[in-house]
Amino acid sequence: MSGAPKRPDLTERFGAREADGIVRCDACPVLCRIRPEKLGACGRYANREGELVRTDPVVFAQRVAEEGGTMVPFAGTAWDGSLVHEAETFVTGIGSGTTYPDYKPAPHIVASQHRGVDTVTVVSEGIFSYCGAKVKIDTDRHLGPEQAVVRAKGEPIGHVTTAEYGSQMLALGGVNHLTGGGKAEGRTTCESLLALCNGEALEVSIDDGAKVRLQAGQAPVVDGEPEERMRAGCGSAVAGMFAQQFFGKADEVVVVDDHITAVLTEHQAGRCLDMPPSGLRVRGRKSTPGRYFQVAEPGAGWGGTDLTDPLLLIERIDQGKAWPGMRVLFTSTTGEDALFCRLDENFQLQPEALPSELEAVVTRIGENCEPSLVSVLFMAGAGGSLRSGVTENPVQLTRAVKSGDCRVTMGGAPVYHWPGGGITVMVDVLAMPKEAFGYVPTPALVAPIEFTLPASLYQGLGGHMDQVQSLDEVLASYGETASVTPWREGNPWPLEANGRNGGRR
Repeated sequence: MSGAPKRPDLTERFGAREADGIVRCDACPVLCRIRPEKLGACGRYANREGELVRTDPVVFAQRVAEEGGTMVPFAGTAWDGSLVHEAETFVTGIGSGTTYPDYKPAPHIVASQHRGVDTVTVVSEGIFSYCGAKVKIDTDRHLGPEQAVVRAKGEPIGHVTTAEYGSQMLALGGVNHLTGGGKAEGRTTCESLLALCNGEALEVSIDDGAKVRLQAGQAPVVDGEPEERMRAGCGSAVAGMFAQQFFGKADEVVVVDDHITAVLTEHQAGRCLDMPPSGLRVRGRKSTPGRYFQVAEPGAGWGGTDLTDPLLLIERIDQGKAWPGMRVLFTSTTGEDALFCRLDENFQLQPEALPSELEAVVTRIGENCEPSLVSVLFMAGAGGSLRSGVTENPVQLTRAVKSGDCRVTMGGAPVYHWPGGGITVMVDVLAMPKEAFGYVPTPALVAPIEFTLPASLYQGLGGHMDQVQSLDEVLASYGETASVTPWREGNPWPLEANGRNGGRR
């Protein structure tokens, strides 16, 4: 026999029927053998009358036109979720199916036209073993030491990472927790990521730290207490921001902060106002004038320290500079804690009622604090099966993404594309449709992903042109079984001109 071997009919392999009505699912490496009218291990695929079917509907996102041609999301709450005639429709990867095994083309390769340009969107669900979540928690409370293990149900699922301005940060998931530990660790990590990314609440504990309730878009709950305010700034920033409002109302202001505690009369802001030195010397390591590090241990007290009595900050009072009757205000960086004192004849600070004029300034500090929220960014690397599901020459897809000629979205939401090798993306889960994530028990997360690019470029990349369908054909194939969601306001329309920004948001 001569010539190239004949390519097998892949339909005989994918969703293959076996004896006794069993269907073998090919959607992930588990390869479940599903009995009639039963579900696979992930709950996302079923054997329905001898056919392998998705239990979740594919999701279409639509936006409609106003007069004048401006495209806007659906307004109000009366929309019934059905397809709208002449609305712009984007086929998301939610419910579409996967590209496993690696040489299987993407479930939907959709041809459409936008402003006279022929466009292709390759639609799939990725099986992500290399994935995790970066969690930003707006609080100055000490949640745990950096690098401390974060646990769910007692299993390690991540760690505390470097704090950011006014926020504590967690790095959760990742391939080492999903696959590098025991079965319980991998399963719990997968369950935790799935809950967080789908907008559900997750309870975690941090070694040598706090117990925290996390939910995207909601206030964190630390050791049973809801957080309300993200600090207005570090102690030094608060001293500078409100120095002129403190001026004339207090002779000294100490802004308590775990990172940078400020003493206003020493601070450059106080010196610019010609405030005389108060003679108060606080504990800690002096950095620059009026700025002190390590004044106390981290904790859940004033300004993220372990202090509940700010007078413990005072190391000494220079009687050559201080004077009886001197007015001293202690405040936290959120304005939630404040103490007013007056220096007596014995040079001791005596607490008094907070004067109304200073109470107004402390209230102003609180007004400048943003609400404390939890933010969840899903991060993943698009590897072999995803890229080969798009093109026969996967590196060409990577190059198109990096050049900005191919736009990557997840459930229609824009992603940040990391520079360097590979296709590593990060997306705000709140920008995605609800319940966008699933899982497979390998364990790994399943998330929608779409690649949108000009049709001519797709062909040049070695794309699967024989699998391309028009948008109308895709819509017709689903009929009433699809789920339709309104386009999320603020998300750019994926078919608009990309610009050459490397796909970065």
